[in-house]
This record gives sequence, C-alpha cells and structure tokens, in this order.
Amino acid sequence: MSGVNIQQLSIRFGSNEVIKGLDLQVHEGEFLVLLGPSGCGKSTLLHAIAGLIDVSGGRIEIGGQDMTEAEPSARGIGMVFQSYALYPTMSVERNLSFGPRVSGVPKDEIARRVQRAAQMLHLEPLLDRKPAQLSGGQRQRVAIGRAIVREAGVFLFDEPLSNLDAKLRAELRRELKLLHRQLGNTMIYVTHDQVEAMTLASRIVVMKAGVIQQIGTPTEVYERPANLFVAGFLGAPSINLVPAKVTLAGGTAQLDGALPVQLPAAGLSDGQSVVLGIRPEHVNLLDDGAYSGVVELVEPMGNHQVVWLQCGGQTLAVLVHDGRHVAAGATLRFGVQVGQLSVFDQASEQRIDLA
Repeated sequence: MSGVNIQQLSIRFGSNEVIKGLDLQVHEGEFLVLLGPSGCGKSTLLHAIAGLIDVSGGRIEIGGQDMTEAEPSARGIGMVFQSYALYPTMSVERNLSFGPRVSGVPKDEIARRVQRAAQMLHLEPLLDRKPAQLSGGQRQRVAIGRAIVREAGVFLFDEPLSNLDAKLRAELRRELKLLHRQLGNTMIYVTHDQVEAMTLASRIVVMKAGVIQQIGTPTEVYERPANLFVAGFLGAPSINLVPAKVTLAGGTAQLDGALPVQLPAAGLSDGQSVVLGIRPEHVNLLDDGAYSGVVELVEPMGNHQVVWLQCGGQTLAVLVHDGRHVAAGATLRFGVQVGQLSVFDQASEQRIDLA
C-alpha cells in the first residue's frame, strides 16, 4: 500500500497547458476520485501518475519515492482502462497471470494470486474462456483482476465503467467498493459521472480546466460547494441557482430576487450581487409556503417526482416524495430550508461563508 504525493505538477501539449501547477496528496489506503467534465485534465493527471505521459514540471512521489521520471513498470501501480485492454488470444487465466509471468514470479505464487483474484471477482467459472466469450462486465472484471494479481501498491482506474450499461455499472460500483474494503489499497479513480464519485469516493477532487476546484468528502463537496462550478456540477437534478441583491439592515441581510430571504449579515456587503444555491431536496411544497410557482413540467422517477416550477422568472427543480398528483399548469406554494442555502458572490463565483 502506497500514498501518492504530487507537487506543482505541470503538463503541456505544445502550447496548451493541460495541468497547471497542481498539488495533491493521496493518502495511503484511500479511494480518491478525480471528477470533472471531459477535457478538464483528470485522465491526463492519472496517466502522468502511471508514467504514460511526460510531465513539464513538478514532482510525483509514490510510496515516498520520487517517480517523476521512472518507467511505468517501476512505479508499483496497477492500471485499469476504459477499453479493458485484454489479450484476445489468451484465456482469462493467462490474461490474469501475464504480468507476474513476465516478471518471473514463481508458478505457485502466480497460481495463488490468480485464485485469490478470481474468487474476489467471481471469475472462477470463466478462467478457461477467451475475452470474446465474455460479457462487457466480465471483461472489466478480468481487467481489474489483472491489476490485483500484480499486487500493486496503487490502483489507477481510467473511467472503467463508462462502456457498460446502467445495471452493470451499478453492480460493478458495488463490487469495486467491496474490493477496496477487502484489499485496503490506495485507489485513484477517474470519472465524469457524479454518481460514481459520490458512491465510491472517500474523497473527491473536482477539477476544471486543469485546476483543482475543491477536495473533500462526498458530503462536503455536495453540501458545501466551494464555488458555483462545483455547486452546479454535483447533483441531479442540478442545484437551483437564483440571483439576488443584498440589502443590509442591522445584523441581518435581506436578499431580494425571485426568492427573497433573510440571512445573517456577516460575510455580506450592502448592494452585493450574489447567487443563492438551493438543492431541489431543500425545496418543500407547502400549503402555507412563503413562495408560489407555476408547474412547468413533471418528471416521474419511480419513488419520487421532479417538479419544475416557474417562479419570478426563474425555473426551480423540486423533489417530491409524497406521491401527490401534480399537474402541469397548477400553481403551488412552497418554502425553502433556509439553513441549507449556499450563497456565492456573483463576481468571483466563490462561496460566501455566513456566520
């Protein structure tokens, strides 16, 4: 088991700087997820840790050793790709054992490792099959098993579930989380899927344009987003963002806009333009609610509904769990859980911490 320490990492492709002076400490044994939209640099960062691309500056330490210029084979990592990358002419057993065989590991030790990985990943009945005889989920299990058999200190996952259907993704998410609990190895996982990030991670690193926007537990980045980008990227439906103007009066601040609210004045300035962030689950339909809106759309989701309201020129998403019938065009009253609001400065887009 090894930690990873990245200091002032920079990566350029020609004149394009993809990673910009990035610092990141990955603790031993944690499941760290790199989350962000396509093109934000998360896969580039993972490939730099693996040694698959050259860095322009900075330092990468794995297990306390400087691995910035080391060959991938010397880094003590196991990599799992999106595309499985299995040898098509080899059986599952031969695919699993390929790395240790090339490294000269004794046969009995290879057999022990393969048996252990096969048991963990439910591959025992498939050891004699070729990749073409496997489903997508089974192939990805073999790819994961190959990393386990290497007994790497750090596992790197590059969007390994993105080629699978929704049901298989959910199944393999559970298996990966259980696998991490069993092995205890350091795992770094790249995804643009917030559900994967929230369910798998001990900590999430949210990235945008090669820069880390926030690092925290899933609860921290969801409930206390550091800026408007993080707030909008996590959550389905997305967070409601409502512009407002601050008027100070004594120790309170009146925020006037589509959803007028009163908040503590600390951290706010008179006349300041802000944005209120309200998660859909913190908007409640109430007969005596302080606000009213017209139903624009209702999306049935099985155990709940997403109700879209028009209020003061703003479209708001509301999660409704009580099974009530809601019709498009109806006028509904609602309230918001003021204690759950996030407030962002409109100019800087950064979170404002209210006392």
